[in-house]
Amino acid sequence: MNNLYYNQPIEKKQNTENKQQKKKAKEREKRIKENHKKVDSKAQEFDFETETVIGMTNKNNQRKRQEIQKQIQQQEKIKQKKKKRIKRIIKWTTLICILVGGIAFALISPIFNIQEIQVVGNNIVQSDTIISLSELSKNQNIFKFIDLQIERKIEEHPYVQNAEVKRIFPNTVQIQIEERQRNFNIEFMNEYAYIDNQGYILEISDNKLDIPVIQGVTTSQETISPGNRLENSDLEKLETIIQLMAIWKENNIEQTINSIDITDKNEINIYIEEEKKTIYLGDETNLNNKVLWVQAIMNDNKGIEGEIYVNGDLNNNFRPRFKQKV
Repeated sequence: MNNLYYNQPIEKKQNTENKQQKKKAKEREKRIKENHKKVDSKAQEFDFETETVIGMTNKNNQRKRQEIQKQIQQQEKIKQKKKKRIKRIIKWTTLICILVGGIAFALISPIFNIQEIQVVGNNIVQSDTIISLSELSKNQNIFKFIDLQIERKIEEHPYVQNAEVKRIFPNTVQIQIEERQRNFNIEFMNEYAYIDNQGYILEISDNKLDIPVIQGVTTSQETISPGNRLENSDLEKLETIIQLMAIWKENNIEQTINSIDITDKNEINIYIEEEKKTIYLGDETNLNNKVLWVQAIMNDNKGIEGEIYVNGDLNNNFRPRFKQKV
C-alpha cells in the first residue's frame, strides 16, 4: 500500500512533464509551420517581383529588337534606293553616250549624204524651181537642215499652197507640194492676173486662160502682184461669184460662164460666149431660183443672141424675160 501511495505522485509528475513536452512540441511545430509560411510567402513575393522585372525586361528587349529591325530595314531601303539611282545613272549615261555617238556618226558618215531630191504633187511649178527654192543640194547631209525652214521657203512661191519635206533614209529627200489652182482671170492693164478661189494672185500673163474673167475688180494696181491677195472689198464679191459658180455646176448647165462683171455688187452680169447671151442677175439674193430661170430661158432660146433678165424680185411678181438682139 505504501508503495502504491508513494508511486502516485511520481506518475502524476511524469504525466505533467509529458503533457508539457507535448505542448512544447506542438508549439514548436506550430512555430516551424508559421516560419515555413513566412518563408514561402516571401519566396512567392520574390518570385512575383522577379517575374514582373523579367516581363518588363522582355518587353524592353522586344522594343529594342523592333527598333533595331526598323533601322536595319531603313538602311536596306536606303541601300536599294542608292543602287537603283546608280543603275538609272548608268542607264541614262549609256543611252546618252549611244545617242551622242549615233548623232556624231549620222552627221559625219557619207551614208547619209543626199543622193536624190524628189518633188511630188506639182503640175504647174517645175520641179527644178521647187528644188532651187528649197536650197537643198546633193551630197548635203540629210540631217543638216530644218524641215520647217525649207517648207517656208518653198511656200513663198505664189502657186505653192502647202509644202512638206520628208526624209527617206538613208539618202533621199522628198518634197510634197499642194498647188493653188487657177480659177479666174482678172483683166489688168491689158494683161491677165490668174487668181484662185481664195483671192491669191498667182501669175500675171498676156494670155487669157480658158477660165472665167472677173471684171470690175477694185484692188489697187500696186497690190496686184504674184503672191499678194485681193483687197477685202473684192474678196467679198469673190465669195458671191464662187457661190454662183457652185450653183451653176450643181444644175449641170452645159454652157460655160466666160465673164462675170462685179463692178456693182447689186448688178452682177454674166456673159455666155457660146450662146452669145448676156445675163443680168441683179444682187446675190435668191441665186438658186435665178439660175433655174436662166437655165430654162437658155433651153427655150438656144443659139439665139440676146439678153436674159432675172434681176428683179422673184418673190414680188417679177417675171424673168429674154430679149432677143435685133
